[in-house]
Amino acid sequence: MSEPGPTTELLGKIIYQFSLIAPFLPTYLHLITSALFPIYTGAHASLSRPLSAAKPVKKKRKRRDGGATESSHKMEGLSPSDALLYPIMTGCMLAGLYVLIKWLNDPEILNTILNWYLSIFGIFSISKLLSDCLTTANSFIFPSEYYDQGLIWEINDRSDVFEPTPTGSLTLARAPSSRESPLPGALSRLPLPNGVRKLLWRIRGFPTKPIFVLNLNVRRIVEGSVEVDPQTLLCLAIAVTSVAYFNLIARPWWLTNLLGFSFSYSALQMMSPTTFWTGTLLLTALFFYDIYFVFFTPMMITVATKLDIPVKLLFPRPHEEGDDAKKALAMLGLGDIVLPGIMIGLALRFDLYAFYLKMQKRKEPVGGRGETSSPNNSTLAIKSMDELQFGPLVYGRDEIGKAEYKQATGNWGERFWLGSERQTHEGSNFPKTYFYASVTGYILGMLTTVSIMHIFKHGQPALLYLVPGVLLSLWGTALYKGELKMMWKYTELDEEEENKEEVKEKAKGAKTQGKKGEAQDAPSAETPKIVDTDPNSASEKPKVSKSFFSFYIARPTGAHKGLKLGDALEKDLKRVSRGPVGALDEGSLDQYSESDEITGSPSNGEFVESRKKPDDGPGMKRRRIA
Repeated sequence: MSEPGPTTELLGKIIYQFSLIAPFLPTYLHLITSALFPIYTGAHASLSRPLSAAKPVKKKRKRRDGGATESSHKMEGLSPSDALLYPIMTGCMLAGLYVLIKWLNDPEILNTILNWYLSIFGIFSISKLLSDCLTTANSFIFPSEYYDQGLIWEINDRSDVFEPTPTGSLTLARAPSSRESPLPGALSRLPLPNGVRKLLWRIRGFPTKPIFVLNLNVRRIVEGSVEVDPQTLLCLAIAVTSVAYFNLIARPWWLTNLLGFSFSYSALQMMSPTTFWTGTLLLTALFFYDIYFVFFTPMMITVATKLDIPVKLLFPRPHEEGDDAKKALAMLGLGDIVLPGIMIGLALRFDLYAFYLKMQKRKEPVGGRGETSSPNNSTLAIKSMDELQFGPLVYGRDEIGKAEYKQATGNWGERFWLGSERQTHEGSNFPKTYFYASVTGYILGMLTTVSIMHIFKHGQPALLYLVPGVLLSLWGTALYKGELKMMWKYTELDEEEENKEEVKEKAKGAKTQGKKGEAQDAPSAETPKIVDTDPNSASEKPKVSKSFFSFYIARPTGAHKGLKLGDALEKDLKRVSRGPVGALDEGSLDQYSESDEITGSPSNGEFVESRKKPDDGPGMKRRRIA
């Protein structure tokens, strides 16, 4: 019998190694999918309107429930100095924990202190994660819009009905005026008893119906109010119970992972490297940091194995001889998820930015100075991405026609029920080239990490393989598409910060106008006192409460939702003066005109009137009515 050739020997070795790793494949698959879950969800939840898109036009009909609303949130940006200091500070903290562990011998005291400290953030993070999950699940059961019989049906915010929107070949003339069933799609055509239908409408709006309002004011530190609904209370109760169980009873791996998921999900919505080169600098510094503390010191592995705190994800793996309960768990640090994840989230937001950048049009001058034609009937196509990127600086901001921003987050249930008719969700259908490229690089890095870890039977610095995978995939994609310059120049700094001089000039002009109009806004004996609170105006500002700390609970009213202001204002203001919270009810909405809005401030029975400026279009001038 002849000896096997080199090819046969190689195949035999591959089969043998696969037989050894086969029992661990479910664990490694669990590890990779668990790392991708917070990255994917957190990156998409961080999407907001980019600077390349115009602000959406406010519509009269708004979603009352069942649909996600666009929330503007500011992320904490990192500067290049932060990117360089972060590994140094993290290394000092790691060394300090290592010294404490060696000095205490028993790290249980340190575990208790750190776990209770992290539990404060864990309550809010778990509550946020669960609330978003319930909102998504609710959108599948009770969507705000759906497609059926050639029409898109949208919920009416004033009455419990769905109203049609024309699409395709079917027109409104051939369609019913409304549907009273709260069920979506073909289910809406099912005959329902009147009592059942009303019950379903109540169930639909119950999770997000405000119960009370929490108002907190710590002078010069925090000030605001939050509407609390049943869904928030449920998620908060689950979060408190989970944290209490984790600290007082037991610390199972699945509860540790829940805290880890929530921390990662929240962090990816709060942190941003601001620019790609800052993110590259941060990951490169952490690349060397991880190599040093894993291969050249015992600090990283000692701290990771001795401390039982929710800063890692745990995964059950097959037992081996001599393993105890802790060694039978594979682990992945949250830093290996969040740090590459903020770069992946930046790539997704860059995709959204580039999508709206390519939709911009440069308006053609048609007359005198400063006059331009409408972007709908006369535009000049912008020839290159460089012209798009720097067009506002060359041609002036007023000469670039931006596309209206459409919400790119949430609406998972609506997307399902709309099917192919997704005209209202164009914002969620943008190409995600850089996002998918970076996710592919992350997956390849994770596969390399678990393979080498399994072969050498030693913990590996995951960033050693994740950083090259993510960075090479991002910059390689930009090089292939010829967008290196655009990617290098991209920044997430606020537009106001980029143009401080322009803002100062506008503020000076508004200051002089505010002094002229101060006399016109003087209070009379018969009318409520009106105090101008326009941020660009130099007129009298409202007095701030002298109390350092205040906290109270108020009953939610329609005043928090932006009510109409009209002839019934004087009557309602008298009712407001009787208590600390405005008593405007939704039943009086029809009495008001549509020219003005009023929003309530629950602190002292005051209201803020918002009037549209005739010259500035969507700009709002805020005046306080005391």
